[in-house]
Amino acid sequence: MTQVAREQATVAIEGDGVELRTAEVGDMTVAFVMVPKGTDFAPALKGLPDDSCPCPHWGYMLHGRLQVRTADGEEVYDAGKAFYWAPGHVPVALEDSQWIDFSPTELFDKVIAHIGGGS
Repeated sequence: MTQVAREQATVAIEGDGVELRTAEVGDMTVAFVMVPKGTDFAPALKGLPDDSCPCPHWGYMLHGRLQVRTADGEEVYDAGKAFYWAPGHVPVALEDSQWIDFSPTELFDKVIAHIGGGS
């Protein structure tokens, strides 16, 4: 069994109000994410397959609201709810938002490398 606190996780991306902290747990990565209202992931995901995130995420919205666009449309995710985002999604923060998600490390690392993690 393993547990990770946000403060123990490594800062992978930080700036302009965005903070992404990560820690590996087995074959998965736990991500602690905070973004300000208006954050649109589309520019960071440009160049990935279908200009969207190819990594699945299972998580829980702690605070705020996100709109997630996919080829099939869009859905809004509210605080207090668990979620699953299949590959092929682009989040946009409708409010200041905070969530925790779990993703396969191998796929997640490729997305972070594309975005330019560590900046």
